[in-house]
Amino acid sequence: MSIDIKTLFLIDQKDGLSLEFSKLVSMMNYTRVMTLEEVKKLTVEELDFLYNEEDANSIGMLLAHMGAVEKAYQIETFHRELTEEDINELNPALDLGNKAREQINGNSIDFYIKELADIRQQTIETFKTLPDEWLFQQSTFWFDEQANNYFKWFHVFEDELNHRGQIRIIKKMIAKQLHV
Repeated sequence: MSIDIKTLFLIDQKDGLSLEFSKLVSMMNYTRVMTLEEVKKLTVEELDFLYNEEDANSIGMLLAHMGAVEKAYQIETFHRELTEEDINELNPALDLGNKAREQINGNSIDFYIKELADIRQQTIETFKTLPDEWLFQQSTFWFDEQANNYFKWFHVFEDELNHRGQIRIIKKMIAKQLHV
């Protein structure tokens, strides 16, 4: 699904999607376009920059994490509860940390953009097959409280928004280091 700039700022009907899914995808699209705008010109060195070696996340790690979170919610909301095997496959991007610092590096921005686009395409294709009522189905979630699928998918792009803020801070650190 390509994102049309002429409708980017409209929370409105999207081709192939029901009304409620169109609203959700409208918000997800805007979030993704703004994230990609923030990172699209970064070099591998900038994507791998760590402001410290002990507990920092690189921009590349955060982009990989965004993809892993979306994959996790695909599994959890479209199929079944996450298994240990699923978590192992999604890590180190899902949990970040030391293993992610060791393993998530050396990738170009094109690598991350393609990965995010492929994952999002899977999400949208599945959304097209589901009725609006699915968004309101509830299950036990955090703190043993009820959450519906709408909230869970809101969380996917809310998590991306949080990490985009981190990306902006890291970019400022990179710019400061390069201009010292």
